[in-house]
Amino acid sequence: MPDLLSHSCPGCCGDSSLTWARTRSKATAGTNCWRKRCEQSKRSTAVETQYLIVDEFGVFVGKHSERLQVRKGEELLQEAPLFNLEGVIITGRGVALSADAVTACADAGIPVHFVHVSGRISASIFSAGLTGTIQTRRSQLEAAHSRHGVALAKAFALGKISNQAVLIRYLAKYRKGIKPDLHRELEQRAAEIMACAAELRALPGRTAEEIRLSLLSIEGHAAEKYWEAIRLVVRVPSDWKGRSGRGATDPVNAALNYGYGILYSQVERAIVLAGLDPYAGFIHADRPGKPSLVLDLVEEFRVPVVDRTVFAMINRGTQLELDADNLLVQKTRRTIAENVLARLDKAERYERKKLSLRHIIQYQARHIATFVRGERATYKPFVVRW
Repeated sequence: MPDLLSHSCPGCCGDSSLTWARTRSKATAGTNCWRKRCEQSKRSTAVETQYLIVDEFGVFVGKHSERLQVRKGEELLQEAPLFNLEGVIITGRGVALSADAVTACADAGIPVHFVHVSGRISASIFSAGLTGTIQTRRSQLEAAHSRHGVALAKAFALGKISNQAVLIRYLAKYRKGIKPDLHRELEQRAAEIMACAAELRALPGRTAEEIRLSLLSIEGHAAEKYWEAIRLVVRVPSDWKGRSGRGATDPVNAALNYGYGILYSQVERAIVLAGLDPYAGFIHADRPGKPSLVLDLVEEFRVPVVDRTVFAMINRGTQLELDADNLLVQKTRRTIAENVLARLDKAERYERKKLSLRHIIQYQARHIATFVRGERATYKPFVVRW
């Protein structure tokens, strides 16, 4: 049984603001215990107070009192109080999860997401009590065959395209004085992307299915301009072949895909909490096991949450390491997850307020629900302002 006592760190950091839990277990006793716990605590204070990231092979996640604990054998690796937890993200292999931990998360409304190292969501566990909103789901399904579906499909794509242009202009403005030629080229790319947005707005059609192919074509053309511009300002390898989704074998695309996986888990939670069906989308076609609405809403947030974070890591020189199977190593995965989750806590302007991106995602999901129910006249995509 842990003997929980509050202490200032007597070990390597000397930080008196941290609260320490000393255990009497043999495995964690001694001077090294403090150093190890100091490193773990410094690692956990920023993100793991809200999100528990489990990425180590062969660990066990259990419940003790009002906390989740991650153990490997007798050693306590991490712990997180349930009252402050927003979610659990499991990316490691060979992880065991107790029934008590799952029940405690369900009772507290804390989702548990299983994210593959490639960024694919393998499974998510939500409380059954969060999904009892049949009226919203009926309206969502009916919207696929009405003007509401067209409006939502266009809005998701417009959000993505507009945010791509915003990021290119954001990157261009810092080069106006020092690299005027590059600044002009980036501005030209941003203008071409916004021309795609104008084309998208004018796209005729009565249902989401009717406009899907044309919409995807316009979106693809904008993406082509976007990635051309990114090559000019982000320090990707000279032989980088461009954007690649599932099955990517280069570190840049692997990092983006993994970051999108973390983002998917946040968007899925917001959609479920809003009473919507994650599998009934508008841009993405219906397919068994495909969370189409999650993929739709993610479009608005790819650029401001993941792209900007990963590009900043690359330009700062952060090493994105792959193993022999071309999968991100544990250290790189944790760094990406922590940076993406920290980015979600950053405030952006939204409806005349400053809100964290995490809360903006939740508001957008609620706006989808009120729009399909006819309680809101329009649905506007989130477009960041930098």
